[in-house]
Amino acid sequence: MQSFNPPRRILMGPGPSDVSPRVLAALARPTIGHLDPDFQALMEDIKAGLARLMNAQGYACIPLPAPGTAGMEAAIMNLLEPGDRAVIAVNGVFATRMADMAARAGASVTLVEHEWGKPVDPAKVEAALAEGPAKVLAFVHAETSTGVRSDAAALCALARKAGALSIVDCVTSLGGIPVDAAAWDADVIYSGTQKCLSAPPGLAPIALSPRAQAAIAARKEKPRNWLFDFGLLMSYWGGEGGRSYHHTAPINALYGLHEALVALFEEGQQAVFVRHQRAHEALAAGLEAVGLAFLVAPADRLPQLNTVRVPEGVDEAAVRAHVLKHWDLEIGAGLGPLKGQVWRIGLMGASATPWHVRLCLTALCGALAAQGHAVSTEAALKAADKALA
Repeated sequence: MQSFNPPRRILMGPGPSDVSPRVLAALARPTIGHLDPDFQALMEDIKAGLARLMNAQGYACIPLPAPGTAGMEAAIMNLLEPGDRAVIAVNGVFATRMADMAARAGASVTLVEHEWGKPVDPAKVEAALAEGPAKVLAFVHAETSTGVRSDAAALCALARKAGALSIVDCVTSLGGIPVDAAAWDADVIYSGTQKCLSAPPGLAPIALSPRAQAAIAARKEKPRNWLFDFGLLMSYWGGEGGRSYHHTAPINALYGLHEALVALFEEGQQAVFVRHQRAHEALAAGLEAVGLAFLVAPADRLPQLNTVRVPEGVDEAAVRAHVLKHWDLEIGAGLGPLKGQVWRIGLMGASATPWHVRLCLTALCGALAAQGHAVSTEAALKAADKALA
């Protein structure tokens, strides 16, 4: 075997995003033990940082030792027991995963189906909740497969009204747009580190309300997974000092998450949100200047995940291959029914800058021109620069 030296890519797909040099440097700091007193102090700092970022004071906020999908599984497996009813709003790939997991937990699953590219309709969810008692309402705040944002506050309010617990997938939203557990009155919020936090994949921040914690404590049987059993996890993460061994924490990955949080708070949360929005507006102006269209209506778009329709007659996979070969630029393909019809362009975390926008427009216009689809790079850049100004 030989050492692996990865190519230097520019990550503008649906995740992971570019990782800043300071986070990469943090990952290389000396490893210490997962019960070391200094590491336990770092754990407390991470918990406080996550609570601040999600506005989740009074919630249990910890990073799970696995990617964002682990947050989904932990939320569903801890809250649902066999025979419980789960209402799941589906408007993309990731809510379908929620439904699969809920069925594996033994729940009775009610799907509220939506057209991909449209936000979740609160009226349809309210009607489904009215059909009978439900333990859980689950939905995706920022759907990565489509680039659409749903109204988390309205949906969580419907759950409260129906006596259900809310599970909110914030994998793509956390750090890019506001995630506000307290204002939403959400019960479980989970995310991932590799999107707008711009840390490497491998950790899943999760926040559980006092209601959710009480529901877990009142379970009739143990959750159907061990590693993400919240009661067991909190024996390690629950309080400063007196922690018991549960798993060997990913020490260096947690260094990276901590540094990502430090960088975010140094910039300022509102400044971070504005940076993502400005990058999106510049990219949208450039794309529309050369005749490219978005899947999602302007009012419902995520600034950090831009889903762009592929022009008729263009080989979308060839475009992605072209920008990767000639520009070391990664953009994403469509999933499910959108496969072959869209590109997904991420403006997440460290990848949400004017430089990334200009490079993406230049590379994309070149790739389209290579297929005989006439577009003006100059027009795209001029429009983007005007939006930035």
